[in-house]
Amino acid sequence: MPSRPSKSAGFPRISDAELLVMRVLWSKSSSTANAVVEVLSPRMGWKPRTIQTLLRRLVDKKAVRFEKRGREYVFHPVVDEGDYTHRASLHFLDRFFGGAVAPFLACFLEREKLTPEQIAELRRLLNEPSP
Repeated sequence: MPSRPSKSAGFPRISDAELLVMRVLWSKSSSTANAVVEVLSPRMGWKPRTIQTLLRRLVDKKAVRFEKRGREYVFHPVVDEGDYTHRASLHFLDRFFGGAVAPFLACFLEREKLTPEQIAELRRLLNEPSP
């Protein structure tokens, strides 16, 4: 049986470490390498060189672009956070649940205790018309 095209085809694969860098860029819409270092170095214990390597990888993957301003490089996310989250969610569903949402929710709800507020929010979301 022929395999169907991946929902993430043409979308960059971003590692967990790179995702932390992307989150900094998404939160600021653009940032210098030094600003990313200031955020992640104390929190993660990473050296500036590590963060610069992650930024370079993201540029190579075309998830981030940069421009030189004077002596600094300013990095801008190319990949939209909402689009990335959606694609990553689809990839997760495909990988573990054959693309089906109901088995995922059943598995999750069997093992997690939701608050009444969370249940109400889920009901509200399920009752909203799809776009």
